[in-house]
Amino acid sequence: MSDTESPWAEAAPQAAAGTTGGTTGTTGEPAEPDDDPAAPAPLGVPRTPTGHAEVDAHLERLGDADHLATDGHVEVYEDVHRGLRDALTALDARPGPPVPPPPYGPRS
Repeated sequence: MSDTESPWAEAAPQAAAGTTGGTTGTTGEPAEPDDDPAAPAPLGVPRTPTGHAEVDAHLERLGDADHLATDGHVEVYEDVHRGLRDALTALDARPGPPVPPPPYGPRS
């Protein structure tokens, strides 16, 4: 395959010829394809740990979408987004370092 050729260019002649996978059954009918392109499949996107356990747990939850149909992804993404937003909000709510005392005023 050349750099300008589409990765699907090789599959088009096979699809037209009916040779996309599977075998012929005993009735002469083509069998189901070996792999269903519409079936859920892991994307294989690596999730690098951040070092924050709560954030890492939410990012790992994204892996749940790998085994769902596309219409199920929204629920997972919204759940992860909500969790990450809550984790960021919690950072703002934590008390910071003590405020330094005000400098002494002018003395008379």
